[in-house]
Amino acid sequence: MRFENPRPRNDEERVLPLINVVFLLLIFFMVAGRLAPSDPFPIEPPPTANGEAAEVRDMLVLVAADGRLALDGEVLAEAALEAAVAGRLAEQAATEVRLKADGGAEAVRVVEVMELLRDAGVEGLRLLTVPVEGL
Repeated sequence: MRFENPRPRNDEERVLPLINVVFLLLIFFMVAGRLAPSDPFPIEPPPTANGEAAEVRDMLVLVAADGRLALDGEVLAEAALEAAVAGRLAEQAATEVRLKADGGAEAVRVVEVMELLRDAGVEGLRLLTVPVEGL
C-alpha cells in the first residue's frame, strides 16, 4: 500500500471556510431577522416613579401630542379605533391593552381615549410611562 503524505496547509486555506460560514450566517440573520415596526408618529411617554418594565401584550394604543390615535402602528379615527378594539376583544377575551400617550398630550384627551376603550369592552388597561432618573 502506498500512502501519500498529507500536504501541508497554509493558514489561508484553514480560515477561508470559516469566513464563508460567518458571511452565510450574517446573511441569514439579516434576511430572517424581523425589526419591530416604528410608531406612526413620535411618542414621548410621561415620566413615572414606578420603574417596572411593561410586558409585551397584544394591543398597543398610541395617543400623539396633537390627539391622533393609532392601534398597533395603524392611525385610526376614534370610531374606527373603538370598532377595531371591540373586534379584537371578541376574538381574544382576556387581552390587556397598553396605552402609550405622549407626555405633551392633554390629560383630557387621554381620559377620553380611556373611556373609549372602556366602552369598547377593555377591562385591563396599562398606561405606559418612562421611569424618572434618580427616584
